[in-house]
Amino acid sequence: MFEELLHLDKELFLYLNGMGNSDWDIFWQFVSNKFSAIPLYLFLLIVTYQKFGAKRTALLVIAVALLITVSDQLSNFFKYGVARHRPCHDEEVVHVMRLVKSYCGGKYGYFSAHASNSFAIAIYFGGLLRDRVRFIAFLLLVWALLVAYSRIYIGVHFPLDVLTGAAVGALLGWIFLKLFIFADRKFAL
Repeated sequence: MFEELLHLDKELFLYLNGMGNSDWDIFWQFVSNKFSAIPLYLFLLIVTYQKFGAKRTALLVIAVALLITVSDQLSNFFKYGVARHRPCHDEEVVHVMRLVKSYCGGKYGYFSAHASNSFAIAIYFGGLLRDRVRFIAFLLLVWALLVAYSRIYIGVHFPLDVLTGAAVGALLGWIFLKLFIFADRKFAL
């Protein structure tokens, strides 16, 4: 059963990855680059400051730093614990896949930190700012989905890596959101 799931995951990867073409490569590399989201992060910081003020925004920034650290380190723990090869290190697919960039990352890829981090941010800020900015939760989820898919497109993660990362990130974002709301009410931050 598990082997069949991994086989289907590889087939889905080859299908999705194979849909790409050189006309779109630069776009998906940009989406996948962690620095491409800096304008989004600045926007979220400004809106957060407008809603919460300086003191609470500083606490939110600390909470977000902790959220990303937890998400990232959990991903690293699983990458080395599960030790599932990235597609570009997997002998079954490496010769038939598209690797969009020359460097594919470390040897192991389960689960995607990019997907986890982007979904954590989307859920966290979507919940915090949904009353301040119309459609923010939806727009952040679309952004997170684009980031997650970009990892398959450029050839560095299998779909299960991305789905697991998205689920873990969403869960962490929700937990940190609930913790902030609780602390804000309890301690009148």
